[in-house]
Amino acid sequence: MSETSTRRNGSPPPSASSVALVGVNGFGLQHLLALQPLLRAGRCRLVAVADPSPPTGRSEELVGTTPRFASLEDLLADDVPDVVIISTPLHTHRGLAELALRAGSNVLLEKPPTVSLAEFSELCEVVRETGRTVQVGFQSLGSSSYAVIDRAIAAGEIGEVTGIGVVGTWLRATSYYERSTWAGRRTFRGLPVVDGVVTNPLSHAIATALRIDGSRRSEDVSEVSLDLYRAHDIEADDTSSVAVTTARGTRIAAGLTLCAAEQTQPRVVVHGSSGSITFYYKLDVVEVANAAGTRRIECSTTPLLQNLLDHVADPETALLSSLEDSGAFMRVLEAVRTAPDPTPIGDRHVEWRTDSAGRHPVVHEVEHWCEQVASQLRSFTDLGAPWAR
Repeated sequence: MSETSTRRNGSPPPSASSVALVGVNGFGLQHLLALQPLLRAGRCRLVAVADPSPPTGRSEELVGTTPRFASLEDLLADDVPDVVIISTPLHTHRGLAELALRAGSNVLLEKPPTVSLAEFSELCEVVRETGRTVQVGFQSLGSSSYAVIDRAIAAGEIGEVTGIGVVGTWLRATSYYERSTWAGRRTFRGLPVVDGVVTNPLSHAIATALRIDGSRRSEDVSEVSLDLYRAHDIEADDTSSVAVTTARGTRIAAGLTLCAAEQTQPRVVVHGSSGSITFYYKLDVVEVANAAGTRRIECSTTPLLQNLLDHVADPETALLSSLEDSGAFMRVLEAVRTAPDPTPIGDRHVEWRTDSAGRHPVVHEVEHWCEQVASQLRSFTDLGAPWAR
């Protein structure tokens, strides 16, 4: 590995940045797939992977003959890559990121970056101390849509912004929570995990709404209120409403569930006095609607690893999802972490189904109530959702 990575003896690295991946199975496969076009273009080289378990299936094929290590410590003892991608259990993020930063690597860190606001502050301090960089894996923040939305608002296409609504209606089978010992937990082995719908599966929806509002840092959030529920037999929430008041006075309300009858495209809606803007962030599509009709704009996304490599080569290139700019999202995560345990949804409000998705709960009319949260900017409780009474 020494001939292809940043040298400990100080000699300059090759033009193509060296990259290592920590966590090759599970979501690590998505990082391996995302690496392929950058590898083919000569932008980077995959010089090592680390995982206590060997890669399997497609991950094994993509790892190929790349040097493998059982831990990040072992990998860094061999040599220090320019960039370390961390795709590991949530409660390991902070420790592994610090290890990579202090060794001299820059980091692409899966979301959420840490599992508490205190850990987040500590990791931000490590970034300042080391002079290295952390990009957080909120892929939706790489979209060109934010400039499109900003221009539409500035041009008065929807009048005055009156609030931002978020709808996320997904489904997860019981197998989703059986995939690992920490899945669906609020704590694991005495450590916070906070693996709920708000902070992990649909965390992009929250991060996207905050970015549209221009709320990036922790001080940009004034208040967070929560309605946390669960239909699965887990510790964490799977059906929740979130209301955020930002420092600029914007009301953001999200209706999120993993207990829908079918999975739909999540969306963020900017409400205006004379129209609306809807961003389907997984499709990278923006729709601007007003009295003149509906205008549809197809946007594009810059991969976050590509952006990080550009930043490492030229620090004048701004990061699209920097650690510091995750502060507003971390205020929401901290509110979830410190909230009372989610309330179980009564059996009379839940239907268990077994279909092609597996065995999964469906909360009656949950799609309707998530829509109402986003359109009226109110919580499940305030709206009178049956399971919230």
